[in-house]
Amino acid sequence: MEENIYGYSLKCARIDLTKGTIKIEYLSKKFCEEYIGGYGFIAKILWDEFKPGTDALDPSVPLIWCIGPFPGTILPTSSKYGVGAKSPLTNRFGFGISSGSFGAQMRRAGWNMFIITGKAPEPSFIYIENDNINIIPCKDSLWGKDTWTTEDEIRSMFSDQRIAVAAIGPAGERLVKFACITNDRNRQVGRTGMGCVMGSKNLKAIAVKGTNSIPIYNPKKFMERAKELIKLANSSDTLKYRLHGTPVNTMNFNKLGVLPTKNFQTGYWDKAYKVSGEEMSKVWVVKKAACSQCPIACDHIVATKPDDPDWPNVFVSMDFESLFGFGPLSLVDHFPAIIKAVELCDRLGMDSISSGIITAFAMEAYEKGYITKEMLGDNPVYKNGFNWGDGKAEVQMVEDIAYRKTKCGDILAEGVRKAAKILGGEAYKFAMHGKGLEHPGYELKGLKTASIGFAVSPRGMCHLRNNAYGPDVKGDFDRLTFDKIEDRVKYIAKQDSMMAIIDSLIVCKFTRGIYKDFQEMAEVYEMVTGIQMDGKKLEMAGQRIVDLAKCFNIRECHAEGIEPISEDTLPWRHFHEPNLDGPTKGAYINEEEFKKGIIAYYIARGWDEKGYPKPETLKMRGLEFVIGKI
Repeated sequence: MEENIYGYSLKCARIDLTKGTIKIEYLSKKFCEEYIGGYGFIAKILWDEFKPGTDALDPSVPLIWCIGPFPGTILPTSSKYGVGAKSPLTNRFGFGISSGSFGAQMRRAGWNMFIITGKAPEPSFIYIENDNINIIPCKDSLWGKDTWTTEDEIRSMFSDQRIAVAAIGPAGERLVKFACITNDRNRQVGRTGMGCVMGSKNLKAIAVKGTNSIPIYNPKKFMERAKELIKLANSSDTLKYRLHGTPVNTMNFNKLGVLPTKNFQTGYWDKAYKVSGEEMSKVWVVKKAACSQCPIACDHIVATKPDDPDWPNVFVSMDFESLFGFGPLSLVDHFPAIIKAVELCDRLGMDSISSGIITAFAMEAYEKGYITKEMLGDNPVYKNGFNWGDGKAEVQMVEDIAYRKTKCGDILAEGVRKAAKILGGEAYKFAMHGKGLEHPGYELKGLKTASIGFAVSPRGMCHLRNNAYGPDVKGDFDRLTFDKIEDRVKYIAKQDSMMAIIDSLIVCKFTRGIYKDFQEMAEVYEMVTGIQMDGKKLEMAGQRIVDLAKCFNIRECHAEGIEPISEDTLPWRHFHEPNLDGPTKGAYINEEEFKKGIIAYYIARGWDEKGYPKPETLKMRGLEFVIGKI
């Protein structure tokens, strides 16, 4: 173990569930400096240790849990952790990030990373208390239970409410491809199906408790700077999140004509006000909460009324990305139904974004005859079929998918891309995904910069990889054209690196505005770790991480005989079906102009016109080991 490194514990546990063995290793200073944490650690481990072409649910596949250098400190929004593996949903680079107490407890227990392989001989969970790691069978105690119950019962087992628990629900156990991991009830490693990978390993949960202190390289200077950042995190930049949470986007997007409606057939809904952030705050919010080390409290807890005839006293954390799919996308304007659908996703362990997309897809598939009444099963809630705006049927469908209860539920549990393939015909034309990952809540026909940024995301269609929607929404670019394409792609390429660093450190993207640039982030990093860092080195680390994730995808494409450029695209609907009404009526994405934008982005990143990082680019970014392997 190297000395004089702070922030990082440098400890990594390799846990083989098949053999029941645990091996302790130590990370190097060079590894931490070059890959930072979170996203970066996952990218490097997957590149080094994943055998190309291996099925995502093969027991040999590494499931990587890791943190950055900040959890447990007072840096705002720093209690986060990341989980990564090959995605069973996309068959490409998979990872997700969650907040809550888990990251801080993992660091207090003295761990930077867990690398989990194999498959337990029976359902089990991992319990970690400081240096002690135990694999505990739970077939008769926890398997089959929802995530909230699992969390409560593990804490009860050890009579300690301080234990952080990250668990899968019945969806992960049944290998729903977009199954998520839930911790602290309201926080999820949501995207790319990491809960499915856990289920394939018979791993129900990881529970961790730590009591160690966290040494800081320059505690006095860091304390002063952290207090300044806490104040900035409570400034006007985050006011909208404190007041209404992310659902404030509902009406803002509707006014712009970019609120995904009726499975992305249009970007405007005349009933959007019924499910707006303002309406939610007025009628449904019962509490505002914050994650560990977060001064913002964007977490808006909503609850149905005690006298609700269908779902009384149901409560859940509601954000925009959950709300849009179960609301405007499906034309459901009954807020209690949306609350219940999201609560089921959290408890049963499914990504609420993917779940919302797949239910809207199913409504359109039913309307067009691809899904029949017989496929829905004999539940009375489907007596009239599965139609737009039917909140009760939507809620039931979430449960049917999680438990794979019906033929329809079983098909949808595979994700929208595969579901469309199973249903056949022209179902692919309204299957809204990129690289197999379901579409987030932005109507891209009215957001041209974002259309490129979302398409090139390494983990599939994603709004979190490069902030590409920002300049469109703010009016920095004409969001209805592809003019100034060079400026757009340079912005996206730079934001790739910034977001990769944010997801490697790991801090919340809501605080990205409190740091002026890479240099300010580098200064905080050095205060904590003692590793010499400047803005240029940190930006280079971000470029390195993005390129390595891209190279992982290229390698997997080759294993399948696919050209990587073919995957950097958008759903068929965006190119061929203009928006129906509202401010962006008639808008669509010109495919030729879009493809030119994709190539311009490649060039801006130092890649060739087919999307392969050039050897000189790889060498410059410290990725010589990749040359000749893609």
